[in-house]
Amino acid sequence: MISLKQLTYALAVEQTLHFKKASELCNVSQSALSTAITELEKQLDLQIFERNNKKVIITAEGLLVLNKAKQIKIEVDELYQLSQMNKSALTSPMTMGLIPTIGPYLLPKVLPEVRQQYPLFKLSIVEEQSHNLIDMVRNGDIDVAVLALPFPIDGLMAFEFWQEDFYWVTHKDECPSQIQEITSDELELEKLMLLKDGHCLKDHALAACSLPVNSSSTNKSNKGNASFNSTSLHTLVQMVAGKLGTTLVPQMALDQLIHNESELSAVHLNEPGPHRRLAFVVRPNYVKTKDIEILKQIFTQQLEHHCG
Repeated sequence: MISLKQLTYALAVEQTLHFKKASELCNVSQSALSTAITELEKQLDLQIFERNNKKVIITAEGLLVLNKAKQIKIEVDELYQLSQMNKSALTSPMTMGLIPTIGPYLLPKVLPEVRQQYPLFKLSIVEEQSHNLIDMVRNGDIDVAVLALPFPIDGLMAFEFWQEDFYWVTHKDECPSQIQEITSDELELEKLMLLKDGHCLKDHALAACSLPVNSSSTNKSNKGNASFNSTSLHTLVQMVAGKLGTTLVPQMALDQLIHNESELSAVHLNEPGPHRRLAFVVRPNYVKTKDIEILKQIFTQQLEHHCG
């Protein structure tokens, strides 16, 4: 009979496109993994992988098998989770995905309280961009993703726990004195530095300013001598400290990004909000929604405490 172990090995080869790396991922010998996949192909009477000494290629029939294997793996994982439902809250391991513009600023605020209340809770963290996390949730590679909305999550379920606005960050020498609010019309767009394309924070910032997502004005330096192709909010803030431009930062990240930067000013962006919403995203048939509800409550309370 076809075994779950065989399917797991095949999915590992799909992920790595390399038999040796797949065997290391599964903690088995390469020969054991290769034998199991060869046996699987014999049982199915089709070839899943074309392989030689240089590369591994997934066949058209193999792709169909692997897609079905992913569905089976998700169902088996959920069967195991059902067995955990009667256990105490937050005692089962959970893998959570976060985007780089959320993880470093959210986790220090919420995890201490989670640990305090649920010391047995085992949480694994994965950091990826939003579109990768959505695929990982759908494929069952992670239990839950923490995303900034709006973002396409068709077929998935969201548990919102925080709403926030953006703040305009500039050097104090270049900030009009005593201003508490600024509108997008008052921003000098040629000085505005945002993250590189592909980061949803950039899209949300542009949307808050009623600018098109493909706006080119945010990619140009007013002096033409600085690269704004950044993947890090911290880097952008350091560039602002160097008087290379200005940027927009979400409320949740302000304390960590400008706390020790006395030369910087943060001014609320006075545009209709919230400018972004944070949510847990899970599969609609995810069985540990009780755990998600508990985390949602803790996260909301701690964010209100630290950012309210």
